[in-house]
Amino acid sequence: MSFFSKTVEGPDLDHILQIRFVTGRYAVSRLPAHSDVPSWLNGQGFKAVINSDDETTLVCLEDRVPADVKSERGWACLRTIGPFSFDAAGIVLSLIEPLSANGIGVFVVCTYEGEHVLISASDAEKAVQCLEAAGHVCGG
Repeated sequence: MSFFSKTVEGPDLDHILQIRFVTGRYAVSRLPAHSDVPSWLNGQGFKAVINSDDETTLVCLEDRVPADVKSERGWACLRTIGPFSFDAAGIVLSLIEPLSANGIGVFVVCTYEGEHVLISASDAEKAVQCLEAAGHVCGG
C-alpha cells in the first residue's frame, strides 16, 4: 500500500504520509560507548539502541530510565505508516522540513518499516498542525 500523493521523477518528489503517535513519553539517553544494553530498556513501547565509537544512545519510554542516567526526557514519538522503498528519496525530509520551518526540533530513528520522529511533547499539537498543513495525515 502506498501513501504517496504522486510520483514525480527527480529531487522534488512529494510525499503524503500517514503519521501516528506512539503511546507514551520517551527519553533519549546516553551511555558510554560500547555499553551493554541495560535490562531496564526491555518492555512495551518503541525502543532503539544506537552504538557508535563515541557513545551508546538509547530511546525508550521515559519511566523506564533510572534517574542517574544522562537523559533528555519529555519526548513524544510520531511514526510513519510504511513500509517505504529503501531508495525512496525525500521521506524523512518531508517529515522534518515542516517541523524545522516552524522551530520544532527532532530526533529521528529510521527502522525497516518506517520512521520514528521524536519531538518535545510540548510541541506535539503544533507539530500535528505543521504536518497536516504540509499535507500529511495525522491521527492516533
